[in-house]
Amino acid sequence: MKISQYDIVLVNLDPSQGSEIKKTRPCLVISPDEINFNLSTITIAPMTTKSRPWPTRLKVRFNNTTGWAAIDQIKTINKKRVIKILGKISSQEIRECKRIIKVTFVD
Repeated sequence: MKISQYDIVLVNLDPSQGSEIKKTRPCLVISPDEINFNLSTITIAPMTTKSRPWPTRLKVRFNNTTGWAAIDQIKTINKKRVIKILGKISSQEIRECKRIIKVTFVD
């Protein structure tokens, strides 16, 4: 399975602890392809439909559902947790994702 940056993948996030997002759910791959293609790990942002606009959340429209990629809960996982690739976010959503990452972690 070739996982690329900005793919939406179905991931088993259990076991989790505390307020980490739990369960098997869609996640947004944010690690660059150099990592995705060469390491056994990827960096993801879990997605949820139970959120509201936050500066650290990316609004995503996927499969006729509006959800949120939780950039504030990014984590690195082993690719073995990925069940399947579901799709990819739009170019507009990619631009917004980059902006949120920069504001959250760089500036």
